[in-house]
This record gives sequence, structure tokens and C-alpha cells, in this order.
Amino acid sequence: MLLLVMAYFSYRSIRFATLDNARTILVSAAPFALVALGQTFVILTGGIDLSIGSVIAVSAMTAASVVVHNPDSLWLALIAGVGVGLALGLVNGLVVSRLNVAPFVATLGTLTAGSGIAYVIGHGAPINGLPQSYGKIANTTVFGIQIPVLIMVLGFVVAFLILKRTSFGLRIYAVGGNRTAAELAGVRTRRILTTVYVISGGLSGLSGVVLSSRVISGPPNLGAGYELDAIAAVVIGGASLLGGRGSVWGTLLGLLLIQTLNNGLDILIIPAYWQSVISGVLIVAAVAVDVWATRRRSS
Repeated sequence: MLLLVMAYFSYRSIRFATLDNARTILVSAAPFALVALGQTFVILTGGIDLSIGSVIAVSAMTAASVVVHNPDSLWLALIAGVGVGLALGLVNGLVVSRLNVAPFVATLGTLTAGSGIAYVIGHGAPINGLPQSYGKIANTTVFGIQIPVLIMVLGFVVAFLILKRTSFGLRIYAVGGNRTAAELAGVRTRRILTTVYVISGGLSGLSGVVLSSRVISGPPNLGAGYELDAIAAVVIGGASLLGGRGSVWGTLLGLLLIQTLNNGLDILIIPAYWQSVISGVLIVAAVAVDVWATRRRSS
């Protein structure tokens, strides 16, 4: 599906198949990739994290507030933003694992509360007047590659190693495949569930800092809708919402499909409302193809 989309847009516009446009797609995909990775960990356990968008907003507003009062302390702003994300992820994890609240309900509550907290931090308005140096977090390049892209690549490599080369990764798949069986096998399922939500919150917090650094501002609605795109990327990549099946590289392909589609439609100047229709149809088509292929392999 990704190759078909790339071939179509390359045929329709000479601007699409260029190195500069490839860089544009990767840069725009980087913050989105971080939250999609976090969502992958959660979905593999059979859960879901709807709070991603609000965590991004709260983390961005926190980092922006810190850097406004401490313009020379970029690291402090980064640590504060990621720390808030980790804290919110911990809240989600404890509510799901200790109170046995359904992940949908628990993270929906955090989504609603987080959205309000973001506005409280900015007193109902965006935080502006950030120092230009704050933009270095998202706009600095190393060997011609922007820092967020390098973070994205590193994130996928580390996530792959965790899921495929560690006992922790094996336990994540075990919890998603059959939580009761995992508990009988000695897996501390509550700890695993809490940890995956903390990972998702931390990556969302980092994404919020990167996004706010890109615009050098702290919009309280930053990250709105990211949770749905992240879920779509993971599911398109072949993960099961019931848990126990999925991969990091599948998420990468789903991510690239969504970002490539959005980029190509923008280049062709397709109205936003038609972009939503086309994106929805292609997402369903991609998942249908994956389900069909899976059934053929198992038959």
C-alpha cells in the first residue's frame, strides 16, 4: 500500500519524488513516530492510550513555561516536559493496573483532564515570547539530519531491541496474548502494564517538547488528534487491538503510509475535507489487506 501511494504521487507531481520532500516527510513524521512507538507498547498488552494528545499539550506547555522563566536552561525545559509526560503515564498505568479500570476509560479521563491542565498552565492562552534558542531542540542538524529525525531512528532501534531481545519485551507480548496465563507463569503483569503506560507518557512528553520547539511557542491545543493517528499507524502496521501481535517495523510502515499520504495530498492541493475521506478509506483498505494476508498465512 505504501509503495502504491508513493508511485501514484510520484506520477502526479514532480515535486513529490525529491530528496527535499523526503526530508520534509521524515521531519514531520518524527514527533508523530515517538507517540506511535509508545502506543505500540500499550497496544501489545491489549490496552489503548487515548491521552496522548493531552500529554503532548501539557508537556509542551510545561516546557514552554519553564524556558520562558529560564531562557538559558534548555535542558531544564526538556527534562520538565518529559518528566510531566512520565508522571501522566504513571497515573494511567496505576489506574489501569492497580484499580483495574478499563484502559479506554482511564486514558479518556486523562485526555479530558490533561486538556484542561494545558489551558490552566497558560491561563487559557498560548505561551509566547520563548527565546529563539528554544528552537534548537527541533531545528538543529547533525550531518544534514535534524535532531528529531535522529531521535526517531534511535527510538525505533531501541524499541526493536527491547521487544525482540529482552525478557521485558517477551513479557509484554505474553501479557497481551493471555494475561491470566502470564500471571500463572510468574509474570508481574501489573508492573508490565504500568511500565508500558509510563513509556507511552514519556515518549509523548518528548514529542510535545519537540513540537513546541519547532514552532517556538506553547499552544494549549498542541497534539490534538495525535492519539487517533498513532492508533491508526500501529493497527495499519499489523498490530492487534486485542494485544499480543504487532511489531516496531510494522508501526514504522503504518507511520510512513500516513505521513506520505498527507504530504502527497498537500502537494496536490487537495481540500482538507477530501483529505480526511481519502485517508480514512486508505487506512481501512490497508488494514483489510493485512487481515486478508494474515488469514492466508494461517490457512
